[in-house]
Amino acid sequence: MSRLFEPTSIKNVVLTNRFIRSATWEGLASDDGSPTPMLIGMSARLAQGGVGLIITGHAYVSREGQAGPWQLGVYSDGCIPGLAEMTRTIHAIGGKVAMQLAHAGSRADSRLSGLEPKGPSVTDTGAGLVGREMTREDIEEVTAAFADAAVRARKAGFDAVQIHAAHGYLLSQFLSPFFNKRKDEYGSRIENRARLVVQVSRAIRKAVDADFPVFIKLNSEDFLPGGITVEDMLQTATMLEEAGIDAIEMSGGTFLSGKNNPSRQGRPGSGEPEAYYEAAARRYKEKIRVPLMLVGGIRTFETAEKLVNEGVTDYIALSRPLIREPDLVNLWKSGDRRPASCLSDSRCFKPAREGQGIFCVVEDHDKGTTGKAGSSIY
Repeated sequence: MSRLFEPTSIKNVVLTNRFIRSATWEGLASDDGSPTPMLIGMSARLAQGGVGLIITGHAYVSREGQAGPWQLGVYSDGCIPGLAEMTRTIHAIGGKVAMQLAHAGSRADSRLSGLEPKGPSVTDTGAGLVGREMTREDIEEVTAAFADAAVRARKAGFDAVQIHAAHGYLLSQFLSPFFNKRKDEYGSRIENRARLVVQVSRAIRKAVDADFPVFIKLNSEDFLPGGITVEDMLQTATMLEEAGIDAIEMSGGTFLSGKNNPSRQGRPGSGEPEAYYEAAARRYKEKIRVPLMLVGGIRTFETAEKLVNEGVTDYIALSRPLIREPDLVNLWKSGDRRPASCLSDSRCFKPAREGQGIFCVVEDHDKGTTGKAGSSIY
């Protein structure tokens, strides 16, 4: 049997295979951030499709950290009952689920929260200045918000949490000299820029049970002038390893990274690696012992198997392919090794931005359907 389908354990959580559903904004939560029946159904469909671990779309840990509409929330104890229904449904099918904890920082949508965005520094988006520089009191409040959100996730039955420190959100902004212009102990050197990320990680670890897995998502690099480099990522990962993080997911790019944004469009050209961040992952594995989850561009079983067999990564994380084919893992396990049919065109995000939820809009001519959210969910 392929190593991709062997069971593994992270802390006390046993995963049936090495496939991870990488956090993907579904655009299916209620206005107050609670999961809707359609969002719960989409998660159930992923569990039925054989994914070893589902990571939810980014859930905002505080009101001022909300990135956009129809985003999952974990900002108050009132969120727990709806989230518990979500985990019960997934567990009843035999699935495992982690909650991604996020704060949008200067990317937050003040129209939704009525609150001013804040980040490490005022951000120049190219279209104007955004947000305000966080005070030390703000930093302490955000740290506590992450820890409180992790406790809520555990109470709601989630199997793990993942800290979102990638893609230009708050913690990623602190890590990146492109966004972080501070001159205090949270700015300048990477040891300072990583201080909040490590602080949040330690606060969560202190707040939850010792056996409860805590993951983090990091950029391999920002693909921005003066942004996070691979060397910065390696130093940050070393600090997180010392802080006791249980797994690291590697991604890359931000909302300002142009064609190198996290959801690159199109297939790789001749001579280009299928996995976007393979070179950075190889460097990671030379230095870091924490299990690695690799996302970005992986579309074939052969590439996934090669990456695991060669020790480039421990887990294969997929996002857009599972929007179109939530049963892709089961298909591959059954012996159908055709590549994922995802075109990597990112048109699936358009209906989510319009309030319909994320789904593949490309017609499947074999089935006469699209991958629309809510169809054949249970």
